[in-house]
Amino acid sequence: MAGPAPDDPPGYRPRRLAQSRFFGVRGMRMHALAWGEDRSAEQRHPPLVMLHGWMDVAASFQFVVDAFAADRHVVALDWRGFGLSDSPQAGTYFFHEYLGDLEVVLDTIVGTGAPVDLLGHSMGGNVAMLYAGVRPGRVRRLINLEGFGMPRTAPADAPQKIARWLDSLREDERLKPYDSLDAVAARLRKTNPLLRGDRALWLAAQWSAPVAGADGSRLLLADPNHKRPSPQQASVDEWLACWQRITAPLLWIEGDRTDVSIWWGTRYSKAEFHERLDCVPGRVDRRVVAPAGHLLHHDQPEAVARLVETFLSESLPS
Repeated sequence: MAGPAPDDPPGYRPRRLAQSRFFGVRGMRMHALAWGEDRSAEQRHPPLVMLHGWMDVAASFQFVVDAFAADRHVVALDWRGFGLSDSPQAGTYFFHEYLGDLEVVLDTIVGTGAPVDLLGHSMGGNVAMLYAGVRPGRVRRLINLEGFGMPRTAPADAPQKIARWLDSLREDERLKPYDSLDAVAARLRKTNPLLRGDRALWLAAQWSAPVAGADGSRLLLADPNHKRPSPQQASVDEWLACWQRITAPLLWIEGDRTDVSIWWGTRYSKAEFHERLDCVPGRVDRRVVAPAGHLLHHDQPEAVARLVETFLSESLPS
């Protein structure tokens, strides 16, 4: 696929066209979008690899890529069970599987052990932070868009958490269909009121697919099993041990309107996150874009693109 899909609505038109790439990854076929030519040798920087968040797709980064002032080789991965990537046979998604998939894809894109610049949003930001600590030599520059991590859990929470997961295995998870592309776009804008209408329609066409045999109905490009609760506890101390091994300069970007209490109530705050971020050694640039919520790369792609490009260009060796 090059650029927008055949059923893309009129309105937003990408400035830079993406090419679809497929990789064999640990028994699955995984999909990525690639923009620009790989000229890392002459430009003195590796590809920029982008990792989307939960219930999102690689095309979510199109607006930021379009806003870059300079051409650059960018690759955005559809995580397992999202977009055009395969879903695993198991009905549960375990977080560390994302790191395993990322490792194989990076080996394919740049070669075993070769470095990349790594950017992640939300869940993708959490993966990027962990990977940069586990494989510090592979990440040259690290960018985290609102990958806050998770609240602390107590060992006593484990039995109930595992029980919820066991209970969930008794029934199949399902995603509800939408009546039309407009309905998908309306859902996107309900979640994110700052999303422009033309961008919502374009993204809706990438975020969903027609339902076979149904007139106009659409279904999200996501495995319903992503909704299933996980039996795993969030081991915050283990995550922080990984963060403490990060050697790449880090750019953190958040939206001024993001309210983390929507997800976690009083269990985890922005202030606690920034305390955790203090454990990252070396350079940490913290930036806020406005007006923007959690989907800041949709709300303010131009501002995000400027920050990312400045951060990457300033880090180039003299």
